[in-house]
Amino acid sequence: QVQVLEFGGALVQAGGSLRLSCVASGGTFGIDAMGWYRQAPGKQRELVARITDGGITNYTDSVKGRFAISRENDKNTMSLQMQNLKPEDTGVYYCNVEAAVMGDYGWYESEFWGQGTQVTVSS
Repeated sequence: QVQVLEFGGALVQAGGSLRLSCVASGGTFGIDAMGWYRQAPGKQRELVARITDGGITNYTDSVKGRFAISRENDKNTMSLQMQNLKPEDTGVYYCNVEAAVMGDYGWYESEFWGQGTQVTVSS
């Protein structure tokens, strides 16, 4: 089973910066893509940014030009550098890992989630 751990959430003032990190570990797996999702109070979880094993990235429109996602493939880690934060960026940020996992009967595709890290941007 793949474990996903994210960290770096904090309380920050509007206009400030923050860096979130995520690390995947456990078992035998190969990562296809990693992504950051967020969930604001009373809202559905939404994709913020995603990066594939080949380095292809995509961002939700509201964070383009402010957030940058990156990966260290050999360490199964991913980071999200957030700049010029806005109050609407507030929420719980979750790391998502899409991976091929070696199970008892061979490889299978699955996805795994971290527990989330709170980002609060004050105005």
